Amino acid sequence: MYHQPVLLQESIAGLINNPDGIYVDVTYGGGGHSREILNQLSPNGKLLGFDQDKDAAKNALQDPRFQFVQSNFKHLKKFLQFYKVYPVDGILGDLGVSSHQFDEPSRGFSYRFDEPLDMRMDTTKGTTAADIINTSPNQKLAKLLFAFGEVQNAHKIAALIEKARQINPIQTTGQLVEAIMPVLPKGKENKTLSQIFQALRIEVNAEIEALQSLLEQSTDALKPRGRIAIISYHSLEDRLVKNFFKTGNIEGKLHKDFYGNPLTPFKLITKKAIVPTEQEIEKNPRARSAKLRIAEKVTSDE
Repeated sequence: MYHQPVLLQESIAGLINNPDGIYVDVTYGGGGHSREILNQLSPNGKLLGFDQDKDAAKNALQDPRFQFVQSNFKHLKKFLQFYKVYPVDGILGDLGVSSHQFDEPSRGFSYRFDEPLDMRMDTTKGTTAADIINTSPNQKLAKLLFAFGEVQNAHKIAALIEKARQINPIQTTGQLVEAIMPVLPKGKENKTLSQIFQALRIEVNAEIEALQSLLEQSTDALKPRGRIAIISYHSLEDRLVKNFFKTGNIEGKLHKDFYGNPLTPFKLITKKAIVPTEQEIEKNPRARSAKLRIAEKVTSDE
């Protein structure tokens, strides 16, 4: 399977409140969530699926209600206006990497294979993980490893990377693992490697900036009572989504009117994040860190 959708029933049930509406899956991937959205829509409904990965385009659903958009979701508003479907009834985002991307060795997302350090979602442009590893100053490298991967000994790892690249450029996943192996915590090698690769992937694809852009655009891109559902896998992403849904701004600062009432464009559908059941995690271990949050755009009289 290209990708096993996470929190499928929970996310779709919380997203759709108008079967005749227009919906957007901003992380199409293998089409798992999109397929279920279409199952819940009437013949009058419409769905757009965004994905910048050309591999995802090969999985585009053959349904007259569906439109595939090969683009990063940070361009959401532009394409919704282009297809004359602005604003919409719902937006779904399943952040992170698909199983296909992890399991395709040539993409360089996984430390399980010795392949070129790429990690670009869109392989036609941009900076690769090898570029970042070989050109980033020591302090910057340590900072991104800690910020995006929560790597505890980030400075030691960055120092080893700098030492290794002075001898030979680090071009493959295997070379990177070999360079940092001496400082990986005993018994936690795989966990630490996952954190390091996650941090590099987030930096390569500017994922935090793209998420911020998506959230900011969603305020106007949603109709009143339209819903946005985001599945995140990293505390930095989840905190961003949580704060935005509560306050309506990236800073997470709640503004109030003269009477002390909160001024926010959203109301929370999920007071707490929804997490996968033990049964789902058993079937799909990659779901273990997933958190789903759903919000609804308020109407002018709310």
